[in-house]
Amino acid sequence: MTNIEKRGASLRKLGLLALLLCLFFAVNAQNKPLYLDPKQPTKSRVKDLMDRMTLDMKIAQMCQYVGLEHMREAEKNISEQELLNGHARGFYKGLHSEGVERMVKQGVIGSFLHVLDVKEANHLQKLAEQSPLKIPLLLGIDAIHGNGLMSGSTIYPSPITMASTFAPSLIERSFRQTALEMRAVGMHWAFSPNIEVARDPRWGRVGESFGEDPFLVTQMGIASVRGLQMNIFDRDKSVLACIKHLTGGGIGNNGTNASPVEIGEGELRNVFLAPFKATIEKARPYSLMPAHNEINGVPCHANKWLMTDIVRNEYGFEGFIVSDWMDMESLSNKHKMTPTVKDAFQVAVDAGVDMHMHGPIFLDNIKELIAEGRLTEARINAACEKILEAKFILGLFENRYVDEKKINKTVFIKEHQQTALEIARKGVVLLKNKKQVLPLAAQRYHNILVVGPNMDNQAIMGDWVFEQPRANYKTLLDGIKSLAGTSKVHAVDVGWNLRQMNSDSIARSVKLASDMDLIVVALGEDSFRQHWKDKTAGENRDRMDLNLWGKQQYLVEELKKTGKPMVVVLINGRPLTTSWLEDHADAIVEAWEPGSLGGQAIAEVIFGKVNPSGKLPITIPRHVGQVPIYYYQKPSQYSHPFIDGNKDPLYPFGYGLSYTSFKYSNLSSAKDLKYGDSLKVTVEVQNTGELDGEEVVQLYLRDDFGLVTRPVKLLVGFERVFLKKGEKKSIKFTLGKEAFGFYDNRGKYTFEAGSFTLMAGGSSLNKDQIFQKVEVRE
Repeated sequence: MTNIEKRGASLRKLGLLALLLCLFFAVNAQNKPLYLDPKQPTKSRVKDLMDRMTLDMKIAQMCQYVGLEHMREAEKNISEQELLNGHARGFYKGLHSEGVERMVKQGVIGSFLHVLDVKEANHLQKLAEQSPLKIPLLLGIDAIHGNGLMSGSTIYPSPITMASTFAPSLIERSFRQTALEMRAVGMHWAFSPNIEVARDPRWGRVGESFGEDPFLVTQMGIASVRGLQMNIFDRDKSVLACIKHLTGGGIGNNGTNASPVEIGEGELRNVFLAPFKATIEKARPYSLMPAHNEINGVPCHANKWLMTDIVRNEYGFEGFIVSDWMDMESLSNKHKMTPTVKDAFQVAVDAGVDMHMHGPIFLDNIKELIAEGRLTEARINAACEKILEAKFILGLFENRYVDEKKINKTVFIKEHQQTALEIARKGVVLLKNKKQVLPLAAQRYHNILVVGPNMDNQAIMGDWVFEQPRANYKTLLDGIKSLAGTSKVHAVDVGWNLRQMNSDSIARSVKLASDMDLIVVALGEDSFRQHWKDKTAGENRDRMDLNLWGKQQYLVEELKKTGKPMVVVLINGRPLTTSWLEDHADAIVEAWEPGSLGGQAIAEVIFGKVNPSGKLPITIPRHVGQVPIYYYQKPSQYSHPFIDGNKDPLYPFGYGLSYTSFKYSNLSSAKDLKYGDSLKVTVEVQNTGELDGEEVVQLYLRDDFGLVTRPVKLLVGFERVFLKKGEKKSIKFTLGKEAFGFYDNRGKYTFEAGSFTLMAGGSSLNKDQIFQKVEVRE
């Protein structure tokens, strides 16, 4: 055979092989399920997959479990009673973690939480890929202000600190970065944001809220959801948001988490449901979580009126609803609503809950309820479809694993650190500055004492954070040393544990203070989750009092006796009653919980590298006896004063000092308006001080008279503005008709024509505002 003939034969063989390969791939393409084809529309993929699923498989998608390592750790350290009464640790009596692994391979688990290691995330997904239909797992985590339960993450300031910035675009950026860090370690679903309105500072979870005002909470909620989801999901960069908790947790009867709430429908809709309504309508969150508590006798996890009639049918919520930690079971064992847990499952699922957090008995009970005709398979289909849709939208069928080698390219990178630092800088609130002791001039003070339980520990990062690498965070002591110089800074460790502060160290610090030029004392509370048994704030750390915990008051009073200038830095997740500090400290800085780089931000404010501009998102009372206290009270709230104290708050909503000063003028708008037309409002703000600075311009509105009483004022707009020394700017707002309407005492949306008052200024106090009248007619 010639070379030409040989070459021709080879080409014929190659052609035949190519034809056989084409036929092979064509046959396989025909056999490949439609739901595994990423080119198909999501709805078609969901339908195709649902058609292949058994009832058990569908119910399995509604089942969530805690992670394997979490189970193994909890099995060693927790009793069954602690499991039932707590919200942090979980295991399953009679079910070993290896049994859970087998269940994943069988395809009877759809979701996990408390998976805190990327290796475990990949391991679980590998097990799920061995299941009959290869459905990936949805992994959720409490990423409240960064993915803080996983080591090495960027820890942004806590939500109450975020709210103090009055900068929604900055907060949206932080949640966008959080989503990226979550996806880099295999997480797909943030149990965040918390958009409850917090009006009772005794509640331990104030720090994970955005404060007391429904308008501010709404803007922060919308920003958070958009940051996590970016409106249209990016298959490998976005995560599901979960707005929570529906609703009323921030006003429990005695200030404790999950306690009952009694409230009229008008107040419920005007205040507590308002952030849910607006966030659903404007940001389209994909999941929602009901609250632990009951409202008017109906537990939220059983409240069909809330979850189905209002949230789904009225507000247009299209995602799925997940229960909070074993709160379906709580309908029976805590609320005493049903005689059995099985009955509780029936009530909750019928009311609108789509996924069970967490545990092994849900599937069999739901299957029995369907067989008994107490739940329909159509209800299960509706829940399953939404959960599967989320998995397709997130691209999990194509991209369920993460590359551990690439984590460092996304997690705790410089860009994310800078955002965390910027939020901390803008979130610090200067409460007092007697004789302008701040900013400090480093050359003026040769010896600075830094002391206090919160000067050098991870409480600076707040709740929902576990131990982080020491190189990844800066404490207050770190920050002061970096700016003042190590040789000038003297520190005494009095102990981080507020319950066990060291008396000998306190005495030593007081003695040393006599030789100092200045004292910086770090006080407050401890929300750090790693300190679970010793923490004094955060989840399930509600208080009867709001004073400084333990020996902190004694420490600060003894330091005051030295006569040296004293700057107090508060690191805490909720307002504290610190009237003594207001009377005796030279300066007070409310830093809240400023995150990974919080120590640097606080030091920059103290030394004048940053001009403070944070404003309070929640009222700070003088005494716990004033609670509840909030700025938008009704006109008759204080018609009779207290006989034993000042009725006014220690510091009002929207308050915060600067190293410069601002003047408001020329508040103007139309004097007459037809309801339904937009009202354009302008106000001029001038920096009248000696330094450049930022001001949060706040616009309030009062309905002057009404057959249904209205608050004395309500925040309806705000804008953060930078002004150079002497600079003046005109700030513009546009108010829609929703600013003038409200829900009456029967829950009906209404409008009353008449006189309204516009108020603009640097806080909610009348003395800080200028006024403008406007008539609004039918």
